[in-house]
Amino acid sequence: MNIGLVGDHDPAVTAHRAIPLALDLARRTTGASIEWTWIDTPSLARDPSTTLADLAGVWCVPATPYRSTAGAIGAIRHARQTGLPFLGTCGGFQHALLEYAEAVWGLERPAHAELDPQAPVPVIAPLACALVERRGSILPLPGSRLATIYGRERTEEGYHCSYGLSLSHAHRLEHGALRVAARDDAGEIRAVALEGHPFFFATLFQPERAALDGVSHPLIEAFVRAVAAASGAGLES
Repeated sequence: MNIGLVGDHDPAVTAHRAIPLALDLARRTTGASIEWTWIDTPSLARDPSTTLADLAGVWCVPATPYRSTAGAIGAIRHARQTGLPFLGTCGGFQHALLEYAEAVWGLERPAHAELDPQAPVPVIAPLACALVERRGSILPLPGSRLATIYGRERTEEGYHCSYGLSLSHAHRLEHGALRVAARDDAGEIRAVALEGHPFFFATLFQPERAALDGVSHPLIEAFVRAVAAASGAGLES
């Protein structure tokens, strides 16, 4: 079972160093026989379905701007439409929202302020307070699937980001399949989930950072279990 890590690999990026550690911890914890492959975004720009055809899951990873925004969005669209287990963290969260805004909300060329700072109403806008190398409380919505995964009402996560969902578009998550999955103490949206999909979560925070402390993260374990289930593969007892 091979997971595609969609993004432009850079060993200087903390999250890129953490992700293999996080997957290895989840592999050992769950007993799933997974591997992973880094996939750069330009390779997905033309025909993502062919590039991703043999994968068992997709993780859209941090560190933006991507070399190809179209490639990242194409990979997310493929995972959303085919039911392929998907996890997006930080930049993956931002681009999951851009993909959905275009395909489902019907916004023509939804903007990311990092790439288009002059956009009048971007979907992804600068955070009121940048979260670069900061930690903060996360509150999964009661009764949500994410709350079940965490098994607790509150947790703390690390960030390295300056952009999130614009308040001008936040109301769109009140209806439809893509819904808020977690907020912070101030009520800001910090995670979303797609209802009706086997596994589709995107977080503004970086759960992979737990692996830097040798801790296996429950969301990443859940992602790995979903990959195994979608592949029809059992887990080691």
